[in-house]
Amino acid sequence: MKIILAQQNYHIGNFDKNIHKIIEAINEAKSRDADLIVFSEMCICGYPARDFLDFNDFINKCFKSIDTLKQHADTIGVIVGSPDRNPVREGKDLFNAAFFLYEKEIKSIAHKTCLPNYDVFDEYRYFEPAYDWNVIEFKGKKIALTICEDIWNLGDNPLYRICPMDILMKQEPDFMINISASPFDYTHDEDRKATIKSNVIKYKIPLFYCNAVGSQTEIIFDGASLVFDKEANLCCQLPQFKEELKEVVLNNDGSINLPVLETAAVVPSHPLDPLHFIPGLNISQVYEAIVLGIKDYFDKMGFTKAIIGSSGGIDSAVTLALACAALGKENVRAILMPSEYSTSHSIDDAEKLSKNIGNPYDIIPIKKIYNQFLNELEPVFNGLPFSVAEENIQSRTRGNLLMAIANKFGYILLNTSNKSELATGYGTLYGDMAGGLGVLGDCYKLQVYELAKYINAEKEIIPSNIITKAPSAELRPDQKDIDSLPPYEILDKILYQYIEKVQGPALIKSKGFDAALVDRILRMVNKNEYKRNQFCPIIRISPKAFGVGRRVPIVANYLD
Repeated sequence: MKIILAQQNYHIGNFDKNIHKIIEAINEAKSRDADLIVFSEMCICGYPARDFLDFNDFINKCFKSIDTLKQHADTIGVIVGSPDRNPVREGKDLFNAAFFLYEKEIKSIAHKTCLPNYDVFDEYRYFEPAYDWNVIEFKGKKIALTICEDIWNLGDNPLYRICPMDILMKQEPDFMINISASPFDYTHDEDRKATIKSNVIKYKIPLFYCNAVGSQTEIIFDGASLVFDKEANLCCQLPQFKEELKEVVLNNDGSINLPVLETAAVVPSHPLDPLHFIPGLNISQVYEAIVLGIKDYFDKMGFTKAIIGSSGGIDSAVTLALACAALGKENVRAILMPSEYSTSHSIDDAEKLSKNIGNPYDIIPIKKIYNQFLNELEPVFNGLPFSVAEENIQSRTRGNLLMAIANKFGYILLNTSNKSELATGYGTLYGDMAGGLGVLGDCYKLQVYELAKYINAEKEIIPSNIITKAPSAELRPDQKDIDSLPPYEILDKILYQYIEKVQGPALIKSKGFDAALVDRILRMVNKNEYKRNQFCPIIRISPKAFGVGRRVPIVANYLD
């Protein structure tokens, strides 16, 4: 049986575009004399559709799209993902479903059983779990069709009470197909591969795994679709972060017509040591994920040009380089806004960066504007000493200028704040926290430096002085980040334990960190939730990003 995996990038709610793309792939599969083509989870409407699923009109359009696709599923089997209505009055109104189309008919529908309700997932909000399970008979073969999380209920601590493959195996399927929308994070690639391999080892039949690719605001889907033969050998892995149609032949004896790529044991090769997570990080994956996140955000929102505040610091430099890689250097405008506290080398570094890349830039000094603010506020400030209020006026002046230019020319302002800053509240609301998309908001400061080194791997793009100088917000004389924050080498490790590892203060202290410092940092994280709650969407590259995947109360007193 010739099977084609269609790893594609969909646009949520853009039914015409999604269906056109699916039909093109079906036609290509027909030209290759394929028996079956497999698309990813919720490909009809895009994933995650969230509260669009509450609109009856939205669901009607899903079914209308399936009716269109049926006409193309004449001589070829087609598996697509879409919401399906629940005919039973009790329970949720919808299922997360996989439709099997053939001979211009809906031959079978498989419903998702295991509905994730953690991190960025919220499927119990919309869907009812499956309550029946049947193999699909097609051209003399029996197919066990499942959806994403349905094959993740293995291991010592199953999250769900039902494992659909255990039920389907009683009907003696010949192979498994899993359609998925599994998001990227920098630990997930190996975990995913190990989980899928574990299914093949347990059930001893081949598995075809088709994953979505593309960015949906903050969530990146990396593709990397997989095929394992019945001996649990990896025979095929599609590329990450790219669309591709891959043809695979399943032989009658259950073997695959492709050479074995990997026969390693089923051990997720986690690259991250909790205390030394940077050396094992696959920084090229992070780079590709962020570039895709920027590109898709602009493409799907209908924007083409970005604006960035370029300070001569590491964060704005890396953001600028990533944006130019995603959008083209001619479409990214940098604005240098020196104040009386900006060092000459920061201005020079920012200017050199744009010259190295070749993107347009402007220099708009803010000293006069800043001083005018101070003059107008003097009667109210009444001679009080310089404080964070005056520092933030500079940041908000820059934010106003950036947004004014963005509004005038139709740009999207890219935010440059990193995860270390967002965690500790080291940023100014309506100032350097302004923007439409957080490019580095899920990258700790040390990871930003790793990205800079990666960007400079072949030639110097980011000036070396930007990488080697001590980081500073430059909002007061001789200011350094270390004046307000612990060294990033310590700070990032504590933050990682608290945010990604969800460890409490006692356990973090037991790892050898100074007790008072741990208490201070964790309080900073918690008390600044109100800032993050007002922040723009963040491109997610970690297992636990700020935003929709981390829901912490604003008004709370957990650590005090």
